[in-house]
Amino acid sequence: MWCAGVVLMHERKSFFEMGLVSIYIIELVLLLITLISFKLVHGGIPTTLDGPFKPVTVPLDESFRGNATDLPDADPRVQKPVDDSQPEQISVSLSATYGSVWISWITGQFQIGDNINPLDPSSIQSVVFYGVYGNPLTLQATGHSLVYNQLYPFEGLQNYTSGIIHHVRLTGLKPNTLYQYQCGDPSIPAMSKLYYFKTMPVSGPKSYPSRIAVVGDLGLTYNTTSTIDHMISNHPDLVLLVGDICYADLYLTNGTGSNCYSCTFSQTPIHETYQPRWDYWGRYMQPLVSKVPIMAIEGNHEIEPQAENQTFVAYSSRFAFPSKKSRSSSTFYYSFNAGGIHFIMLGAYIAYSKTSDQHKWLERDLANVNREVTPWLVATWHPPWYSTYKAHYREAECMRVAMEDLLYKYRVDIVFNGHVHAYERSNRVFNYTLDPCGPLHIVVGDGGNREEIAIEHADDPGNCPEPSSTPDSYMGGFCAFNFTSGPAVGKFCWDQQPEYSALRESSFGHGILEMKNETHALWTWHRNKDLYKVAGDQIYIVRQPEKCPVEAEVTF
Repeated sequence: MWCAGVVLMHERKSFFEMGLVSIYIIELVLLLITLISFKLVHGGIPTTLDGPFKPVTVPLDESFRGNATDLPDADPRVQKPVDDSQPEQISVSLSATYGSVWISWITGQFQIGDNINPLDPSSIQSVVFYGVYGNPLTLQATGHSLVYNQLYPFEGLQNYTSGIIHHVRLTGLKPNTLYQYQCGDPSIPAMSKLYYFKTMPVSGPKSYPSRIAVVGDLGLTYNTTSTIDHMISNHPDLVLLVGDICYADLYLTNGTGSNCYSCTFSQTPIHETYQPRWDYWGRYMQPLVSKVPIMAIEGNHEIEPQAENQTFVAYSSRFAFPSKKSRSSSTFYYSFNAGGIHFIMLGAYIAYSKTSDQHKWLERDLANVNREVTPWLVATWHPPWYSTYKAHYREAECMRVAMEDLLYKYRVDIVFNGHVHAYERSNRVFNYTLDPCGPLHIVVGDGGNREEIAIEHADDPGNCPEPSSTPDSYMGGFCAFNFTSGPAVGKFCWDQQPEYSALRESSFGHGILEMKNETHALWTWHRNKDLYKVAGDQIYIVRQPEKCPVEAEVTF
């Protein structure tokens, strides 16, 4: 009996062990299926659902610093390619919806010196002929033209007057359609060659541009050319430029430049600029932006003060903006749709307090966003709220205090910034605290300008700046106080890379945003030093509208 009992117990134990093994095998198979499914769906790329991620700092590659030298005046890529009456610096930009775009160009020659004589904008027409690609150019649109001046009330400084800047709005366009166009004055005749562009898809939860390039602090250096070459290889449908465009303000009016204006030219009576750098930039960028729409927002290097306290004149004159169509009264802030994405472009260098026109406009704009039509909400402005580099650390704190609650309540998904000349991606964050419903903040101020790349971090020993030194010098105000909660409570800086910072790297590059559907977007950051198809950072950004519903009232 005892032996039989032992045998029976042994058999029962074996069956029990077999059962455990079977359960283990089933669980292993299910895990493998899950991993295979993830691999098939996401390609093994992490998602924000896997976060928050432990902070990572990519070590500085001292062997690659690029070439931060500006292209010289004699470079063929910045020389005027046509006669004065012919269009040059041709570009495309979007209106508020897919049905219209702006075509912009310049004719005539800029003048710089003591005695300038502005051109007459009415002396030449602003006309665009256009039609669906492959068909005759049977449609015609006319627009407006202007010149702007950059004047200095100080003896010895050279004044500037632009060529004639033309802006023509094309209307009645079909979504997701390739068009061809010619611009100029047909009466001379002085028309451009044939160019083409593709309209944005119709707004809807299943409808998105294929790829959106995002870049900041671009400038016009040899690093810039590497960035643009990489960007072109990624075939974007739209370019988002998050401020600091051509860096004309790193020059004196006589064309003498420096990597650091305040270091080299501290005695000048006014911050000078060399406005022809804008023309060089427009010529260099034409092969890309005459075909791919570009949407820009102002940065601090576009301030460019001049006589009568005027600022941002070149920026506001050279680009066309959908301000009126998005019910904004300013070129400093506006919004537009690109398929199922609603973009909000905010101004960090104009009043943003809760009583300001911009804040009131922002609240109205957010309240009118229908997330059933444009599920994705992306915000862009120049100086970041969440950057852990020493350069510009907490500089935009007053803007954050004024606007962050609003963006959070309406569930902005992604924020793009520049200003800091490095790359950094945050975890989802709100008010310096990890929050699964907060936006992802991505800094792409690494486009390639001639200023030095940011290397030092505020959390490195001895690098925490004095709080009084951090406010933006143009906007003023002081809002950056010591942290009142969290691991850095009572301090102005963390003692280690903050938990809200997921990844940071000091390198040049650009990003590509691809919306896959109404809940998943693929973000890829490309380093200039890598091969074109290599990703320096890649993550799926996942929306969870059920978990993170809009908290504010909508009025659409």
